Amino acid sequence: MSKKLKIITYGCQMNVADSERMSARLQSIGYAPTDALDDADLILINTCSVRESAEEKILGKIGEIKRLKMQKPSLILGVTGCMAQKDGDQLIKRAPHIDFVLGTGRQSELLRIVRLLESFHRHIVVTDGVSDPIVEEIYTPRGAHSTFIPIMYGCNNFCTYCIVPHVRGRERSRQPEDIIREIQAAVDNGTVEVTLLGQNVNSYGKDHRRATFAQLLTMVGEIDGLKRIRFMTSHPKDLSDELIKAIADNEKICRHIHLPVQYGSDRLLQKMNRGYTVEQYRRLVEKLRAEVPSIALTTDLIVGFPSETDADFDETLKFVREMRFDAAFTFIYSRRSGTPAATFDDQIDDRIKHERLEKLMAVQNAISLEINERLKDQEFEVLVEGASKNDEKIFIGRTRTNKLVLFEHGDERAGDFIRVRITQPQTWLLRAERI
Repeated sequence: MSKKLKIITYGCQMNVADSERMSARLQSIGYAPTDALDDADLILINTCSVRESAEEKILGKIGEIKRLKMQKPSLILGVTGCMAQKDGDQLIKRAPHIDFVLGTGRQSELLRIVRLLESFHRHIVVTDGVSDPIVEEIYTPRGAHSTFIPIMYGCNNFCTYCIVPHVRGRERSRQPEDIIREIQAAVDNGTVEVTLLGQNVNSYGKDHRRATFAQLLTMVGEIDGLKRIRFMTSHPKDLSDELIKAIADNEKICRHIHLPVQYGSDRLLQKMNRGYTVEQYRRLVEKLRAEVPSIALTTDLIVGFPSETDADFDETLKFVREMRFDAAFTFIYSRRSGTPAATFDDQIDDRIKHERLEKLMAVQNAISLEINERLKDQEFEVLVEGASKNDEKIFIGRTRTNKLVLFEHGDERAGDFIRVRITQPQTWLLRAERI
């Protein structure tokens, strides 16, 4: 009888990719995935520490599992990911029913730790080696039409608000041949789309100098059977002309780029240590749109950063109206201990943060709707992802520009490419009919 595994994942796409790999490792020693928390023999919580709200939600989930541990003493509870790296043994002091804490740089230790805990109870904390060389292991998903492929780990940028370099370590790039081998294995098992992941994919290869990110994209584009290539996240200061040309020249690379600007005021960009100005970002976008006219542009924006003034915020609203992003992920600044910004004077009142967020979202949502309304009656190829969570008769797909499309289900299956006509554009999605 197989043991049951439940992985709960919070945070970014990199965490999703990490969870997939940890699940594959654990399945190799007899743990079968389950959706039911109560059935699990091993629960693994893969955590995020980018914002305080995420940490509060995770702590609530850890507390909830205490009841299960009391009912089933043999249940193993592990915490991994960024919050595990940041807090280490403090998590076990706060919640002693946690069996192990595993840092972001030591996930290769997972099986050894689980086997130890299967034999007898103890507390295990492994959070050293966050910037150690990558332990290469090819992950081969089965039947996944779209797959996340990490190409590098860590970040060297040290934005003043960001905890990531502290919990993910310095940049380490995988060898290009290992990446190509993993993507080929995925394609052989049914993958038609890959998303290349890194905290800053534009920095890929700067450590080993075996290939630039643009050169890696070209290599990936030569894989037979692979139909679409996506990547994230791109840092503006490292977006090169070579990369823009690679996107323009390779039809497999989707016409979408996520390029976080974070703010529209030079004063705050400098205080955030972003490494570019508003004008430099503007010129990058002009180049992108000139070389790849159909490209969709999305971004991240932070409001309420320390010392933000009404004038700073007005500059950002003006810049957003000028850039006309297809969509923006908007966040209230969250104070993270261990980052320089947490010590800055002039922290912004929560009421002001929320007021500004509402104004920013209203401006961006209006722009997103205007852009999408222009797509009415146009035809697009979409990659079918599967049924909607809310209605199994409605299926979801994505265009090459990363627009989410909903349509009535016919005989298509996840992984199929179909053509649709847009009938009802909305702010965050497009409703369509199949052609």
